[in-house]
Amino acid sequence: MTEIEHILRLFAEVERRQNPLEEAQKALNGLEEAQRAQDPLKTTQRALGTLEDAQRNNPLEEAQRTLEALEKAQGVQNPLEAARRALKSLEEVNRLVEDAWASIESAQTLAELEQLRIEYLGRSAALTEMKKSIRELPVELRPQIGGAANRASRSIEAILEARGAELTAVEREERLRAEAVDVTLPGTPYPKGSLHPSQRVIDELVDFFVGLGYRVAEGPEVETDYYNFTALSIPPGHPARGMQDTFFLDEGLVLRTHTSPVQVRTMLSQEPPVYIVCPGRVYRRDSDPTHTPMFNQVEGLAVDRGLTMGHLKGTLTAMARHVFGEAVRLRLRPSYFQFTEPSVEMDVSCFVCDGEDPNCKVCKGAGWLEMGGAGMVDPAVFEEVGYDPEEYTGFAFGMGPDRMAMVKYDIPDLRLFFEGDLRFLRQF
Repeated sequence: MTEIEHILRLFAEVERRQNPLEEAQKALNGLEEAQRAQDPLKTTQRALGTLEDAQRNNPLEEAQRTLEALEKAQGVQNPLEAARRALKSLEEVNRLVEDAWASIESAQTLAELEQLRIEYLGRSAALTEMKKSIRELPVELRPQIGGAANRASRSIEAILEARGAELTAVEREERLRAEAVDVTLPGTPYPKGSLHPSQRVIDELVDFFVGLGYRVAEGPEVETDYYNFTALSIPPGHPARGMQDTFFLDEGLVLRTHTSPVQVRTMLSQEPPVYIVCPGRVYRRDSDPTHTPMFNQVEGLAVDRGLTMGHLKGTLTAMARHVFGEAVRLRLRPSYFQFTEPSVEMDVSCFVCDGEDPNCKVCKGAGWLEMGGAGMVDPAVFEEVGYDPEEYTGFAFGMGPDRMAMVKYDIPDLRLFFEGDLRFLRQF
């Protein structure tokens, strides 16, 4: 028997229970009529006859049972109304399931499906509210209404899951079609970066010396006075300190003015032989078309038995040819540095005109380009770091890769290297 048939049967039973009450009321009306009549005895006899007929059908007993049934349903003020509400609830459940199925099957996206789930199964959904109101129904009706509501929920959840799987597959296919790549089309061009001109020269120098067996060494850019000056034979008060244009910091610290402190730190940390190349940034208070407060430097140090100026010149010549071309020649001019003896300035022949063009823009007609300083390491520096100057000799050199890049790429102003102008950098 279905829930609706059960509710209709309850309706019929309650309606049948109302008929004995009507019969009893008719009997009572007959008694009152007999009392008002002129022949009370005869009228009373007719009334008694009616009561005897009624007793044979036991209408009062039926009425009493009906009244007791109504009193038993006192928890619900009107059993008929409650039954009608139950029937209406079942009809509403069936309607909700039909509407839900129709709406869910017509959903076109997962977002629409989620909205329908909230509409039919959310906290404020009609089906949820119906479940909350089951406690207001008669006890006999609660299992039927509750069971129907639960079955409706499971039915809606099932169709939601099935439709969700369908839409997920559809959206996946659409996404795959939208993201498909036509491998026959040309690739999308992306802007390509390039190395900074200074970095190009630094890499060329480092690669060359590493190829000779040198090791790359680095050190801090904020140095102590000792490593930057004193250990390199430039004690406090020495006139050479004024040539460095130093940035002084607190507590005896400076921004290093050259990468030579890296050489001192290396010699203090290891025994000879030493072959290192030291690239890095250095700082001096100077700014003009050929000088900047911060610039790059590459220094080298070789310490071993029997090293001479010939080894120094051969090394620097090979370096110049690696950077500027095989036709370049090297020239060494006497000079002075506090930590080398003898000291030299190194020049390379103009790789553009080779000294034959007096109007050459690169060498200005001189035929030579200044590249840096070099020399044999002063014995006093060896004594400072604990090396025996009678057993070991060495040479050191320093070059400005920014200045070398200016010459190599014909750049008129050194400050262009540090302004970050993409119009300039894209040329390389």
